Amino acid sequence: MTKLIWIDDEVDLLKPHIVFLENKGYQVSSVNNVNEALEMIEKENFVLALLDENMPGISGLEAIPMIKNIDSAIKIVMVTKNEEERIMEEAIGSQIADYILKPVNPNQVLLSLKKNLQEETLVEQKTILQYQQEFRNLSMELSYLRTYQDWAEYYKKILNWEIKFDKVFDSEFSELLQSQKEEANIQFSKFIENNYEDWLNSSDKPLMSHTLFKEKVKPEVEKEKVLLLMIDNLRYDQWKVIEPLFTRFYNKTSEDYYYSILPTATQYARNAFFAGLMPSEIEKRFPDYWINDNEEGNKNEHERDFLEDQMKRLGLSGKSMKYLKILNSDFERKILDDFNQHKNNDLLVIVYNFIDILSHAKTDNVIVNQLIRDDKTFRSLTYNWFENSSLLKIIKQAAENGFKLVLTTDHGTIYVKKPSKVVGDRETSTNIRYKTGRSLTYEKSDVWAVSNPEKLFLPKGNLSSKYIFAKNNIFLAYPKNYNHFVNYYKETYQHGGISLEEVIIPICILEPK
Repeated sequence: MTKLIWIDDEVDLLKPHIVFLENKGYQVSSVNNVNEALEMIEKENFVLALLDENMPGISGLEAIPMIKNIDSAIKIVMVTKNEEERIMEEAIGSQIADYILKPVNPNQVLLSLKKNLQEETLVEQKTILQYQQEFRNLSMELSYLRTYQDWAEYYKKILNWEIKFDKVFDSEFSELLQSQKEEANIQFSKFIENNYEDWLNSSDKPLMSHTLFKEKVKPEVEKEKVLLLMIDNLRYDQWKVIEPLFTRFYNKTSEDYYYSILPTATQYARNAFFAGLMPSEIEKRFPDYWINDNEEGNKNEHERDFLEDQMKRLGLSGKSMKYLKILNSDFERKILDDFNQHKNNDLLVIVYNFIDILSHAKTDNVIVNQLIRDDKTFRSLTYNWFENSSLLKIIKQAAENGFKLVLTTDHGTIYVKKPSKVVGDRETSTNIRYKTGRSLTYEKSDVWAVSNPEKLFLPKGNLSSKYIFAKNNIFLAYPKNYNHFVNYYKETYQHGGISLEEVIIPICILEPK
């Protein structure tokens, strides 16, 4: 039974209300002064206190910190005759859960109790009911998705439910939603396989990695100074979770999606973004800069050069640009400390690799592996990181200095579960969501195989090279040391293949408040 304490110097007059609450299943203790209440709170475990604001001796406002000092978890509902703004601000600032105006109506008290003690249960019940009603619609809609716009909108619906289910403890419905997403990914892989090549040779195509800067960033840079924030490996669901942190300092003027090119890997997708070219075009234009999968070297070392070249081609050579890549917290803090040195640039570019590092750490670090158990905990950790990062302070500085903010990413990532055997020679690439090489043997149903990479504007390591892209939540494993390999990579975050999570990613424009 839920235990309450009602603290009021006229508590005898409240007996009808107390009986009403007891008939509703609450156990109510009543006292007429704060000192006695504090003694009881020390001895018993109350979940909520109804506290009169105006009492002789120690007032209700004075009692709040005393009560919280004994039990920080107890919820306090202030009962008051006073609607004066100063009093209410002081009460709310003291972390009350709610307030009720006298004369007290028993149903008013009951409503406050339900709101504060059963809110999570009520939200959970409502979410489950709404999903039950929507489940059939989502299943039916999957059969009618025909365009890239259809798929993006459907994916956002799935994400919306995933984020809602973060607050629901009934795992059965979360698992049901996950099965719907897996089925969607199976169909999405077929959609990509049937349409991707055509997009690259047509004007009827989604916004993609190599067209994003021209279509979305250039128009903003032409008008005002811009902070372009590229958060590597940021999924759409992670953006929706951290969005409220951005809107402390910015107003969102537009939110859109774009499709990452294949492979959904940094060396391809991010280079394509900064160059405004597809990978084979980059290799042709910058033969000394492009490094193939099987070659040694930093494959994203020349992003600044690619961007400078693209800006010249787009007529932006007169705009000043500063490119910064944050790989560790020390450099992140340095950018914050030195922000005044960068504030006069027309385009300030910050590439931030934390989420990519975090997703790889789940594979390599035992502690991180325990912290990130699924998409829900990945979202939660992303939020907690960003809320306490120097990057958020950099965002605040940018807003204060009048920068428009363009936020995006290069690709997403997926939680892989199912291994699929692949055989290749020693020149075969190592990524476990895609492979490129000469002699590849694989399960045809698990991958999209591309025998003519030039049709997808992809470089060829040699004349007989092909690419394969893993579908859904599959990862590619070699037969040698197969069990060890599978145990090491199963239930980790990977990218490079075809899934909604990797391909459909956010592009948002925000203005300083």
